[in-house]
Amino acid sequence: MSDYEGGPAADDDLSLPRATVYKLIGEMLPDDIACAKDTRDLLLDCCNEFIHLIASESNEICEKEAKKTIAAEHVLAALHELGFEKYVTEVQEAYNEHRKQQTKDRGRKSAKLNQLGMSEEELLRSQELLFAQARMRLQSQETPDQASESTPASTGTQ
Repeated sequence: MSDYEGGPAADDDLSLPRATVYKLIGEMLPDDIACAKDTRDLLLDCCNEFIHLIASESNEICEKEAKKTIAAEHVLAALHELGFEKYVTEVQEAYNEHRKQQTKDRGRKSAKLNQLGMSEEELLRSQELLFAQARMRLQSQETPDQASESTPASTGTQ
């Protein structure tokens, strides 16, 4: 069974969020211009088709290179192949900005770990202690009947 046999519901899974596209349309239009619902739906369909086209071409380029994961370079090559060269610079800039933001986010996460003032070994010991305390609390809440039903393999080992 192909992915496309699911009917309209399956097609919605492969679509951009309608509300998001409608919001973008509203933000792009001047205040004195209205956009009919049919027009918004048509624009949504065009956006979805464009993304499917770029994704399919990117996938073909990826397969030609014997790769299993579509990379940004494959998307940029797909834009060239399909005649959308004028978008390549803007897409490359957006991608570079995205990578900068990811690097900042990673730096923040590692900075948080460093700000704890504990080494990784100390953090692991602390985690093990917390697990042991939780295990003891759980075992103390067991009734005598529950304790006798426990299997030997599940008690006494950590």
